[in-house]
Amino acid sequence: MSTSLLLPLLLLLLSSFFTRSRNLAVPQELNNLSQNIITYNIPAISPTSSLVVSSSISPSPTPTTLPVSPPLVPAFFIFGDSSVDCGTNNYLGTFARADHSPYGRDFDTRKPTGRFCNGRVPVDYLALRLGLPFVPSYLGQMGTFEDMIKGVNYASAGAGVIFSSGSELGQRISFTQQIQQFSDTLQSFILNMGEAAANELISNSVFYISIGVNDYIHYYLRNASNIQNLYLPWSFNQFIAASIRQEIKNLYNMNVRRVILMGLPPIEYNFVMRYMIEELGLKLPDAKITFCGMYEGSMDIIKNHELYGFNVTADACCGLGKYKGWILCFASEIACSNATNHIWWDQYHPTDAVNAILADNVWNGLHTKMCYPMNLEDMVAPRTK
Repeated sequence: MSTSLLLPLLLLLLSSFFTRSRNLAVPQELNNLSQNIITYNIPAISPTSSLVVSSSISPSPTPTTLPVSPPLVPAFFIFGDSSVDCGTNNYLGTFARADHSPYGRDFDTRKPTGRFCNGRVPVDYLALRLGLPFVPSYLGQMGTFEDMIKGVNYASAGAGVIFSSGSELGQRISFTQQIQQFSDTLQSFILNMGEAAANELISNSVFYISIGVNDYIHYYLRNASNIQNLYLPWSFNQFIAASIRQEIKNLYNMNVRRVILMGLPPIEYNFVMRYMIEELGLKLPDAKITFCGMYEGSMDIIKNHELYGFNVTADACCGLGKYKGWILCFASEIACSNATNHIWWDQYHPTDAVNAILADNVWNGLHTKMCYPMNLEDMVAPRTK
């Protein structure tokens, strides 16, 4: 067989590996699903605010235009999946890696960093808004106190709430494992600063959570383990929401008081999570917990793409096949020349330009309201006496 035919054949095999469901065992966490059901007394939902679009979109801030001091918060901690992974999976045995070109080609360093984007991910923009540097990955830093004092990114591509979500891609750090890594970080802070100072730092820091999509992709949409025949959609939504609620409570018990929880695509999970946040707010009055609807922000961009300067709304910038999403982004040769007019960078992840808009919305709702009951700017605003 000629070498000219080997590459397409190899790509076909790799693509089928990524898209094929595997007959996985039912996760142990789901065996007792009924114990995780959330009971709500939910009032009637009022219509969401109408979409507001700024016709003059200012460029997102850069490190040179932001004040270097004082930061608004002492540190920024991030949990999640590939939407906010900044290099964790570079150190894992997995197909879910972005440590090669053309990933990172428009990043500040013009090099791949492990971010699943041509440039920055939303938490990069938010870190700068907070007056902090880009947050290093837990596995990418040296593990010293000085490396972690301004924040740590624990996110891992492929990770989910369910431990085995994403297992077909290889190694990943699940949500529960990420929380454990933070617990280890906290112990390091206590040893170096003392318990009082460490708790003060944690209580004034911001914690960002973006996870759950892989649980639906790998266990529900692909019907792995025949799970659709075992659990109704509402029950599965309840399980994921209850698990995240418990992890937020675990963080609260470690003195975390400021949490941003990002929503998922248009599924009933968002309905459950938004009211779960209101419930937690009542039970934990000294905490500030907010829910940001990614769906609202994404639909605003898609519906008003011309105002935002996007003229390619369906095709990804990098990839092959229909919508450039059949074969993953593996080489610079299959990437578009200009990602700024694309909504999608690869088959799953938005471009840097979209991430900047979403970050603006999380910060202060600049383009459309995404966050309830407060945005990040309000969350970190100094308390008035």
